[in-house]
Amino acid sequence: MASLSYHSSATLAPTKKFRSAPNASLISCRVNYKENGKPSGQILINEQESFPNFLTSKQFERTPIRKDEKRLRIFSGTANPLLSEEVACYMGLDLGKIDIKRFADGEIYVQLRESVRGCDVYLVQPTCPPANENLMELLIMIDACRRASAKTITAVIPYFGYARADRKTQGRESIAAKLVANLITEAGADRVLACDLHSGQSMGYFDIPVDHVHGQPVILDYLASKTIKTDDLVVVSPDVGGVARARAFAKKLSDAPLAIVDKRRHGHNVAEVMNLIGDVKGKVAVMVDDMIDTAGTISKGAALLHHEGAREVYACTTHAVFSPPAIERLSSGLFQEVIITNTIPVAEKNYFPQLTVLSVANLLGESIWRVHDDYPGGFEHFSGLGID
Repeated sequence: MASLSYHSSATLAPTKKFRSAPNASLISCRVNYKENGKPSGQILINEQESFPNFLTSKQFERTPIRKDEKRLRIFSGTANPLLSEEVACYMGLDLGKIDIKRFADGEIYVQLRESVRGCDVYLVQPTCPPANENLMELLIMIDACRRASAKTITAVIPYFGYARADRKTQGRESIAAKLVANLITEAGADRVLACDLHSGQSMGYFDIPVDHVHGQPVILDYLASKTIKTDDLVVVSPDVGGVARARAFAKKLSDAPLAIVDKRRHGHNVAEVMNLIGDVKGKVAVMVDDMIDTAGTISKGAALLHHEGAREVYACTTHAVFSPPAIERLSSGLFQEVIITNTIPVAEKNYFPQLTVLSVANLLGESIWRVHDDYPGGFEHFSGLGID
């Protein structure tokens, strides 16, 4: 049996690098994580730290600066301020000053507390639950920047809410993903930077450029630190719709074999597992999905994998929506480890021993630099970062 050597969620501390000035030496930025993966908010600086494998290649070194970095501004909404701080730390910048308030009747007030005239502005705001509140806040932030004469406005959306409503599955349904894309565009955004959209077709709903960043490199780098033998590993897609995602994930894990859980859905947030396509007996199964909502799909899939003889089951996902009863299902003992990223903030009550939280701040920060620098590299240069 292959032995597993890995960082527990109590000690996990994702590493980021940032540049404090043009062409400055690289410095690492480490966010300290407490028990059960809970972030302490303390940011430690260490110039001798090593960086994740996918950020150490020479091909990812920044080209000489062609723009005035003083014209770059990053503002954070209220949805995920800790991630915004990590992104700013990686980039060696301070978050812009902004006032965001709620009136007694629930209306949102936004005021920029510094000038953005002629600046390239980046607004970090996932539209996670409460989706409508955070979406409206993003729209008002965009409008405030537009009226303050910002040169360009980029909406950095780590988690794009309403992405699952990307097509009509029945008659007389709305396509909310297209509606939200129109709202963001009409509000005044010039570009969108999104992380792991539910489906690639959502990029086509925008009439402005979309940079699509994948969270796979962060999770893959973490899995690579484990001592799982290649022959013991199998990547599992929890449904037929995620086969392409799982296949790409498996290819980067030494071309691991692929298995598919066939399920039939009888209603929203209700899933029923039918059977398994592939062999998992005696293997370590890694289930890959873009998000976990109620955890019905992935937990029933894990139960099926154990029934079919899987030795251990890992769950890997970018977006942890964690709607009830997700925590009860994920902490029930079906999973050896549940690996997520911090695109969505996890409430303190939702932490459990098997949970591991990885940071995507380095991916978002590097992507912002490349957009700001008009980086000329082709797709091959972006593949390690997972940028479409």
